[in-house]
This record gives sequence, C-alpha cells and structure tokens, in this order.
Amino acid sequence: MEPIFQQRDGYRRIYIDLPGMGQTKDYESIQNSDEMLDAVLQFIETRLPDQSFLIAGESYGGYITRGVITKMPERILGAAFICPMIIPDKNKRTLPEHANIKVDHEFLVTLTEEREDFKGIHVKLDEYTWKMYNEEVLAGMKIADPAFLEKISGGYGFKFKIDQEVFPKPSVFLAERQDHITGYKDVFDILDKYPRATFSVLDTAGHNLQNAG
Repeated sequence: MEPIFQQRDGYRRIYIDLPGMGQTKDYESIQNSDEMLDAVLQFIETRLPDQSFLIAGESYGGYITRGVITKMPERILGAAFICPMIIPDKNKRTLPEHANIKVDHEFLVTLTEEREDFKGIHVKLDEYTWKMYNEEVLAGMKIADPAFLEKISGGYGFKFKIDQEVFPKPSVFLAERQDHITGYKDVFDILDKYPRATFSVLDTAGHNLQNAG
C-alpha cells in the first residue's frame, strides 16, 4: 500500500503481522478467529489507545476487519476491504470458475515447480505478475506457520454475529471478477450495512489483487 502514500502526507501506517503469518511470536494459545480478533484488538489498544483510525484488511484480514468494526465501531473513521473473505465456509461461498485469461506462454515455460501453483491462483500469467507474486505473496507464505493456520481454519468463523449494525463511515470494497478463492458476489449480501461504501469489481483479477497489474 505504500505507493498510495507517496503523494499523501499525514498518515501513520501500522501493518499488523498476524499470528502465524510472519514473524510474530508466542501465539500458540490462539485457537480460532475469535481469539485472533482478540489479539488484534489488544494490539490496537496498545498502539492506538483511545485513538480513532482507518482500517484496511485483505482476504481473511477483511473478515477480521469486520470483527473490529463490530467491537469498536465508534473509533473507526473508515474501512477498506480488499478481496475480502465474506463467508468463512468455502463450501457456502458463491465463487466463479477459475480462469487463466492472459497467458504469456513463453514466460510460463521458464518456471519449474512453481508453475502449477502460479497457474492455479492467478488470472494473468506473465513475468510482471510472477514477479509481484514472488516478492509480495510467496515471500510471506514461506515464513508462515501452515500447521497453525490449518488449526485456525477449523474455527474460521466468529462465534458471534457481525454486520448486524449499520457502519455509517466511508468504506470501499475492492473485489475481483475472477476471484475463485473468496469471490465477489457475497459482498452484495452485506452492502446494506455499509451505506457509504464504494464497491468495485475489477476484471482480469484473481484473489491477489495487487498482482493484477
């Protein structure tokens, strides 16, 4: 997100390294998304005590963001949701078929064991997309804790209801037309709770929106 702020002053940015997804330590006691949310709320209270803030979440982070909104709506000035997970149970999501729309075959043959994973998640298969995927996504996946994340996925959904109250602050939903991981249609089911939301569905874009080019 840093390029956005190259021409915007006055914003302090805090990027949360969620437990199990990077270099955060001592998280083994977290068992589910409720406890993951508790960790995020404690982090906010520690770093931003009694302060208002903007919040952005991508994929699972978008789900956690909706939990933060439920717990402390009065402190949030606005929210951004990037390819957000709306429904925790993948079997209940409305998902498009995965498709490789733009393919650079000459570049694709240069990849080896990474090729199938790359093809399996992206819509555009070219050198630029691969470079972004390698630097911004794979780099994080390599230091993640898959066993812990697998455990969390067993309790993916919150045990309490979210999106029950209207969130009257500015918000934006950025979804992807070809996102076969979280989809885009399920966003419609909660839009009424975000009356000031901008909702954009981008073509030729899969789940890793920042790699769409």
